[in-house]
Amino acid sequence: MTGLAAPRALIFDWDNTLVDTWGVITTCYNVTLGHFGMPSWTEAQTRERAHKSLRDTFPTLFGDRWEEARTVFFRTFDAVHLERLRSKDGAEAMLDALSSRGLYLAVVSNKTGSALRKEATHLGWDRFFGRIVGATDAPYDKPAPDPVMMALQPAALAAGEHVWFVGDTAIDLECAHNAGCVPVLIRDDTPTAHEFVTYPPRLHVRNCHALLALI
Repeated sequence: MTGLAAPRALIFDWDNTLVDTWGVITTCYNVTLGHFGMPSWTEAQTRERAHKSLRDTFPTLFGDRWEEARTVFFRTFDAVHLERLRSKDGAEAMLDALSSRGLYLAVVSNKTGSALRKEATHLGWDRFFGRIVGATDAPYDKPAPDPVMMALQPAALAAGEHVWFVGDTAIDLECAHNAGCVPVLIRDDTPTAHEFVTYPPRLHVRNCHALLALI
């Protein structure tokens, strides 16, 4: 396994790592941007820009009216997110297999914690995870290491080479580095030579099937 020991725990990002939500996120941003008369984003632009938590990004985007923007965003999100929630191919089978092997599994996401846990329960996946940590649950959000430490507490594990952090974006890799976990990039596209220079992945897998086969 590329010189790495088998993990004892895996921490997963949520959006577009285990579930496909870029369409929902783009809709919520565009309703919010439109509320303020701002130009809408394409889904590609949302993929580039929407990685940090709302409490870290909205004050920059919307200034003094960021709390109003948050209200608009979540009103839209609450109306659509469960009905449009879709799991990534192979995600449930992977989680079931890893859990059955006795590996500790957790989630660290910059989606607000209450919404994150609601989605996991809706899918019936809450049974797989020792802890599900979302934005505002810890003192600081991803890429800070705080949510990782919180996610590992039920297993009495410290971060290290035996903990893999699996995500699809640069902020996931940064969080893994900051916490001292093994950063695993999961996405179809192979990283280019100029991507992730500061916080490179130790492993790249294309999808949930490939990750399970690797472990």
